[in-house]
This record gives sequence, C-alpha cells and structure tokens, in this order.
Amino acid sequence: MARPFHLVKPVSATLVSGRNLSQQKELPSQPVPPLQQTCELYLSYMEPILEEDELKQTKKLVEEFQKAGGVGERLQRGLEMKACNTENWVSQTTTPVAIDTFIETMGSAAKLIAAGMELKTMIDNDALPAEYIKGKPLCMKQFQYLFSSCRIPGATVDTMEFYTQKHITVVHNGQFFVMEAYNSDGSPLTVDQLCVQLERICNSSLQTNMEPVGILTTQRRDNWNKTYNNLIKDETNKESVLAIQSSIFSVCLDGAMPSESNEKYRSSSFRQMLHGGGSQRNSGNRWFDKGLQLIIGEDGTCGLNFMCTVADGIVHASVCEHFSAIVKKPEVIRSPMEPLPMPQKLHFNLTPEIKKDIEEAKQQMDALADDLDLSFTGFDHFGKTFIKAHKMRPNAFVQLALKLAYYRMYQQICPSLEYVSLRAFKLGRISLMNTNSPASAAFVKAFDDPIIQNPEKVALLEKALKTHAWYTDMCLRCTDRDQILNESRRHPVQVAGHQIKFASDYSEATSRKHKPCYLVLNRARKAGFQAFLLYPARISLNWAGERYTFEDVAKASAFLDSEAANGAVGVEKTWVK
Repeated sequence: MARPFHLVKPVSATLVSGRNLSQQKELPSQPVPPLQQTCELYLSYMEPILEEDELKQTKKLVEEFQKAGGVGERLQRGLEMKACNTENWVSQTTTPVAIDTFIETMGSAAKLIAAGMELKTMIDNDALPAEYIKGKPLCMKQFQYLFSSCRIPGATVDTMEFYTQKHITVVHNGQFFVMEAYNSDGSPLTVDQLCVQLERICNSSLQTNMEPVGILTTQRRDNWNKTYNNLIKDETNKESVLAIQSSIFSVCLDGAMPSESNEKYRSSSFRQMLHGGGSQRNSGNRWFDKGLQLIIGEDGTCGLNFMCTVADGIVHASVCEHFSAIVKKPEVIRSPMEPLPMPQKLHFNLTPEIKKDIEEAKQQMDALADDLDLSFTGFDHFGKTFIKAHKMRPNAFVQLALKLAYYRMYQQICPSLEYVSLRAFKLGRISLMNTNSPASAAFVKAFDDPIIQNPEKVALLEKALKTHAWYTDMCLRCTDRDQILNESRRHPVQVAGHQIKFASDYSEATSRKHKPCYLVLNRARKAGFQAFLLYPARISLNWAGERYTFEDVAKASAFLDSEAANGAVGVEKTWVK
C-alpha cells in the first residue's frame, strides 16, 4: 500500500547563507560502480518482471557482456577514464556515452575506413585534386604509394612492394584479420557493413594474452630481417604475413591507454599514434612496415600512422586533411547488399626462437618509447594570419623563434636543418636545408642585448627572414649545396682517377672533443648500451629505458667501470653531468 505523499517525512538539505560553494572542493567525485555489481543489480531488477525463458536469455546475454576483454570491460574502462577526467561522469555526459561507447568507437572506425577507401578510389581514378605552390603544380605520385604498399626487410637494404589485392587487415588485441573491402559488384563496403565486420572481429579476438607478432616490426632492421626469414619458413606464417603486406592498409583497433588529464590528452594521443605506448599497451597492435595504418583507440581517439619510405610529411598532412574532409561529408545511403563473409583470422606458428625474438622486441620497444620525450603545447597568442599581416613567412618566423629559444637556454647557436619539399619536380621528394646563416646568428645574439635598440633588432629580424626565404627558394629550385654534396656522398665522385672523399664539417675544436668520445661510445655499445653522441660533444647512454648523459668523457668512462654499469637494470634513473 502506497503512503500518501503528505505523510512522508520530508528530507531537505541544510542551507547556509552566503556559503553555497564553500564546501565544494571537499565533495568527492561520483564513483563508477563495479561492472560485476552493475550486472548483478540489473538481473535482480529484471527477475521479478520476466518469464522464466526470458530471464534465462537475459542471463545469457549478461554473461556474454561480462566476458573478459568483452564489451562490458571496454565500456567500464571508458567510463572510468571519463570519471578521471571530469568532475562528474554522469552530469557532464551530454550524449549516451554510457550505452554507446563501443558502438560509437566502431562507428568512428567504420567511417575512417570508408574515408580511406574513398580516397583510394579518387587516387586510382586520377580524381584527386592537384596541388600547387606559387601557381606551379606539384607531383602527386606519392599519394598512390601509401596504399597497398609494404616495406620488406632485407639483409643489407629493404625493398618496397606494391600490391593489387582487394582486402584490408584489421588488428585487435594483437590478432590480425583479413577483411574484404569490396562487395561482389565492386562497390566498397558501406559504413553499416563495416560496423558489422568490425564487431565480428572484436568478438573473435577477446583474448588479451596472445603473442603480439606485430611488435617484431619494431626491431632493428637487420634483426627484423633475420626474424622475418625464420618466421616465413613456416607456410602458414608465410601466408599470414603476405596477407598483411598485400592489404590496402591496416586498421588498428587499440586497447585502453592510461587515463590522462585534458592538458596531457594530446601528448598521450601523439604517443599512441607514433609508437602505440609500449609493449604493454598497443605497440604490438601494429605492422609498422605498412605504408598506411588507421588507428582507432578504445576511447574514440583516431589517427593515422605513415611510413616515410614512400611519402613525405607534407603528403601525410595532405592525406590527413582529405580524411578529415571525407569523414565530415554526409553519408550516402545505399541499398542493402548481400550477406558478408566472415573476416578471416590469420594464424601464426611460433617457434621458441621467434617467441624469444618477440620478448626482445618488447624490451627494445619499451626502451625506445621511454626514451622519447614528447609534449604538446598549444600557442594561442597569435597565428600565421598575424605573421603574414606583417609580411613575414610563418615558417621562417618559427625557425628563428626556435633558434632564439635554444640560444637563451645554451648560449650557443644550434645546428639546424629544415625539410623543403621538391614536389615541384617529377617524383621529387625532399631536400634538407641548413637554416643557419650569419644573418640568423646576428639576430639571435642581438635580441636580448639591452644595448641594441628595437629598430636595429627589427632590421636584423627582417634581414634574417629574407636570408631564410632566399635559402628556401634556392632549395625549391634544387640548387642548394647540401643536395649536391649529399648526392656526391652517396655516389663517389672520380676526378683524374682519384675518388673524392667528404669529411664531416666540424670545427677543429669540436673535432678534438669528438675523438675521445668515440672510444667511450664503442666501449659502451659492446657492453650492451644504446650510445649516442650529442652535439657538440656530450655522451648519452641508454639501458633498459634508463638514460645517463655526460658532459665529460672521463665521467662517462668511470661510469662504465662502476658497478652501476655492470648491473644497470633496476638502477634508479639519474642524470650525471
């Protein structure tokens, strides 16, 4: 029997005048209930209102939902990540994320794949709009090399292979699948069809403890060549590898990444797209030899990973713009197609030797990922419109700003190179332009000098910008000295029967500093360290993700003699100077 509402004892919050937000910081964030508890409560709510056969079916669906690595776990992680990044994960949800996280992620992946297929069709049909610079057309050949391409590891030099197959590969939890990209009538799969296929793949790859064969592609190229040849000795492995290599592109459905604040989200996303976050995250959920990989994170983060062997950064940026434009276009509704074949899972027979190679690749990948310092900082004070309004080239302006920042930190001019596209020429790639000049050095040194007046600094800036523009235009015409010298280094020049040799262009003082560094570097490499010479004469030693940097050769040598070098694993990370 229900009680009349006026007989129910009212419950109200105590109001304190003028202090309505004084306790706000002390309030806890609303927690996300455990998945097990949510499912149990759901069944307890449903039991009284369902018939026996209906309840049996509901329990079966809940059991499937709770499976390890299944939809429930992915949804739970998504909500927990949202709870970490918001004050209240319920009240700040403006769309039904709690229900549709997995569906939305699959939808994002399907739209990205469809965009990739549309772009490929445009390239194949020569319908991609031509690009121009200063009214001159640019070579568009690099675009087609990104699709249906793969780099094959060789003993001394790698090779590029191009294919005509009609499938794409999808990797989820380190497991690879072949998915046909076209219907029988030759039309590409629709977004709805792709969603169906992707869900099938996810449901067929719930295990999270499979050997991540893809991480082998992160090995040093000589090591990967040896592992590759061992791997394809087995016929099943050979067929699986060929299926990956010959795909139009790879689609990587990533697992969860660590929760990050909104400020660090972009930096975390860049790391995910670049290397996957290490062996415990998604670095094994890749095939880094592919020309193009589409990456979709569990939280909906999307991006592309390119191989620079076949195309340069300016082309990569243009491809990203095309993807973005296509994804935003209204979807064309097409009539239902015939039933789709199940995606084919690729299998690998792994010997103990290959499993050992996988473990070594994991360690090396983790060391590389840990050694990368990557941070995103947004600069919103002004942009290229403001710079152009003052008749300056944005690129030259930023280059000078970087030089000035380095000079302020180290009180010396840094050696610097800049890529310049040579696509104004047939099959042109890039040139490396040396951006140092007497004009840029004079500006950098004068900028913080209190004796020099602002009009003189402005004049120095204008001169440095003009010099940079002159260097850039010279590179665009392919008449810069570095291009000629680099080509001469690759192909020995004979003069009067004698081969001309090129030496590094260091000052005499720097060369003297380098000589003892090389002895320590060689010794460190033999001991198993990753050893690098940093400009002008510093030594960097890396071991198991720990980095040690030395300004002094004697200290670096003493470090190698110490017990810390002999048992470097587990040593607390330090910076030694």
